[in-house]
Amino acid sequence: MAGASFFALFDDIALLLDDVAAMTKVAAKKTAGVLGDDLAVNAEQVSGVKANRELPVVWAVAKGSLLNKCMLVPAAILISIFANWLIVPLLIMGGLFLSFEGAEKIIEMVEKRGKGKDKKTQHQEALISALNEPDLDIVKYEKDKIKSAIKTDFVLSAEIIIIALGTVANNTLIEQILV
Repeated sequence: MAGASFFALFDDIALLLDDVAAMTKVAAKKTAGVLGDDLAVNAEQVSGVKANRELPVVWAVAKGSLLNKCMLVPAAILISIFANWLIVPLLIMGGLFLSFEGAEKIIEMVEKRGKGKDKKTQHQEALISALNEPDLDIVKYEKDKIKSAIKTDFVLSAEIIIIALGTVANNTLIEQILV
């Protein structure tokens, strides 16, 4: 009799993990676009940093990003427990923010037509000229880049977590945490 209970427990665990895997797949599909933005931010964080300083800058941003997740994931779980009604307004606000970003990019593209160099080229040239200045405080420059990357990571991570939470909002708490 004890053996049957043991196998029933394994069956329940397997069923739970199967549900979690399916929900994780759905959440990953829904967050793919924002994840791409998050990866682009991480790749761009070392632009303008000297080669021998790239790894320390990446490590500093990674630590900040981990701290962001340590704050956002528990906050999302608390929202799910105590203010489940808040998920939809947060999704709407995230959608509006992404729409604003998209519109801003389109406006920038339309404005730069016929004006010669695009904004990215101007930014790269400004970085190169700033790095060649003898008065540049490299430590402050790196700290500013790190702080900016961590702030951007916070916004994108919040969007990803809320989209994932919206995907699993009707499931049990343990499933939401695992996803």
